[in-house]
Amino acid sequence: MKRRDFITLLGGAAAWPLTARAQQPALPVVGVLHATSLTYFEQFDASVRQGLGETGLIEGRNFAFEYRWADGQNDRLPALAADLVRRRVAVIFTIGGTAPPLAAKEATSTIPIVFISAADPIKAGLVSSLGRPGGNITGVSLLGTDLEAKRLEILRRIAPQAALIGVLVNPTYPDVERQRRELQEGADTLKQPIAVVTASTEAEIDNAIANLAQKGAGAVLVTQDIFFNTRGEQLVALAARYRLPAIYDQREIAARGGLISYGTHFADGYRQAGVYVGKVLKGVKPADLPVMQPTRFDLVINLQTSKALGLDVPPTLLALADEVIE
Repeated sequence: MKRRDFITLLGGAAAWPLTARAQQPALPVVGVLHATSLTYFEQFDASVRQGLGETGLIEGRNFAFEYRWADGQNDRLPALAADLVRRRVAVIFTIGGTAPPLAAKEATSTIPIVFISAADPIKAGLVSSLGRPGGNITGVSLLGTDLEAKRLEILRRIAPQAALIGVLVNPTYPDVERQRRELQEGADTLKQPIAVVTASTEAEIDNAIANLAQKGAGAVLVTQDIFFNTRGEQLVALAARYRLPAIYDQREIAARGGLISYGTHFADGYRQAGVYVGKVLKGVKPADLPVMQPTRFDLVINLQTSKALGLDVPPTLLALADEVIE
């Protein structure tokens, strides 16, 4: 529709009879509050809609979406959350770590909130209990932090020649100390030296990976973090430039050229979140919905990348893979 036609249509709406308007009740609105950008969400959009569809709800027929994006600037989230509250949305669906649901929780104690996050929701202060979240908030915990030691073990199996393994962490991630602790415990068990570097901006990622290469790291583990997940292409390109075997938490990064990923099946987690949004729209209280935890974990190996790096993937590891990209 052309802009002029759209304006004309809006102008004509003023002349509609009141009875006609009464026959067109406004759809309940799902306010989507995201820490990053629409581009990141698009890869999981179909999964969210699938979950909503499982509850019998379809956009445009039973509800409408309204989006608010912080574009990586978390300081904008409180104002964006407050805007959705003023909009009187039916539910706030938060994406992109713990910052969005915390902002929404601060903005309202009455509008239902459904979150999806990989950090520990209890430690982050989102809920007091997984089984009994209480209040107006519930959601899906992807348990990303709990898998760091396992990722280290897998990376060592695919890159046994690495005398030193680099670890990239985001110092602003809510569970960063837990990540460090679990990785160090895993490294001690494996007797595998690690070097931890930090990054919270694109430029810092460049410097951190270059630093690891200078230190002689033979592989790199990228820890779970929404910021790193939105910088998948940059990380894959850097790993290729320095010829570093790398492991990530998200299948989508392996599909874009990353060597290997192990973690929660993110798409299924977003589907579960869509189911919860649908249930809340149908009147179920968040307090009555326990925080869901993942039941599906995927190991994905990209053989094209392994060949480019000159790596032979152990047959035993290939046998364990849920998906092999050739």
